[in-house]
Amino acid sequence: MHTPPRRILVVGPAWVGDMVMAQSLFMTLQTRVPGVVIDVLAPRWSLPILTRTPEVRRSVEMAAGPGQLGLIARRRLGRALREERYDQAIVLPLTIKSALTPFFARIPQRTGYRGEVRYGLLNDIRTLNPDTLPGTVQRYVALGLPADAPTPPPTPYPKLTVRPDNQRHLIQRLGLDLARPVILFTPGAEFGPSRRWPIEHFTALARRLTAAGYQVWLDGSPKEVELGERIRQAAECGVINLCGRTSLEDAIDLAALATTVVSNDSGLMHVASAVGTRVIGLFGPSSPSQTPPLNAHRHIFYLDLPCSPCH
Repeated sequence: MHTPPRRILVVGPAWVGDMVMAQSLFMTLQTRVPGVVIDVLAPRWSLPILTRTPEVRRSVEMAAGPGQLGLIARRRLGRALREERYDQAIVLPLTIKSALTPFFARIPQRTGYRGEVRYGLLNDIRTLNPDTLPGTVQRYVALGLPADAPTPPPTPYPKLTVRPDNQRHLIQRLGLDLARPVILFTPGAEFGPSRRWPIEHFTALARRLTAAGYQVWLDGSPKEVELGERIRQAAECGVINLCGRTSLEDAIDLAALATTVVSNDSGLMHVASAVGTRVIGLFGPSSPSQTPPLNAHRHIFYLDLPCSPCH
């Protein structure tokens, strides 16, 4: 008798870097449950990551924006998802609102950490012990395993798909060339300047690298255009500012073209790690024990401030 594949809905995290790390959970589920079907509920801005995540069958946009309870919208989406007949939901965020859609979808097993008071919304509630699960990726993977599985669990490194056709398009559209090896800087970071390496340091490094025969590109979101321009102008060595000129999918393919990526603790650091590029991760108040670049070729610099980890 044919047994239908197990169907799992993962409620994804809000941040791009966390969504990259969630791929380790998807990989673990595929290994544990042959033929598993994985769909991911995610905010709009992280959906491009899922298009490059081969383990995911389908991505579903979240029904409400950041900071919104959106009870009616989440209930409407949950009812629409009932026809998918999921066997399990794995809720990665710790908020009450993130557990609403699986509840309204009547998914029989709803797994997640205790977080905010979610009794009833979740029925497979796990206790998060930060001593045994210090890293975000470990916490995600553990939710895909039985509650009594040994910790910390083995965590496969994320591996996003790179598109050579888009790389060729970007080189042409942005007027780039690969005649000299590329060092990519991603100077932005969420939560403000406290998590950003100072501009003067990026500038000094750009000058040294250019003098050594490298070319330096900057990449980031439209919010980082001015930041990139300040580095470009101060360096006075031909740095190329691509901030605001690329999409998130483009950033994946650009990072794969670089020899090395120098990055603050940010979503683009995790993107670069997941395409296999050597990453130099710069950690100030945040902690590499929680969100390290998941890459065998990584190098981490950490201030180890007395207040760390903080945001």
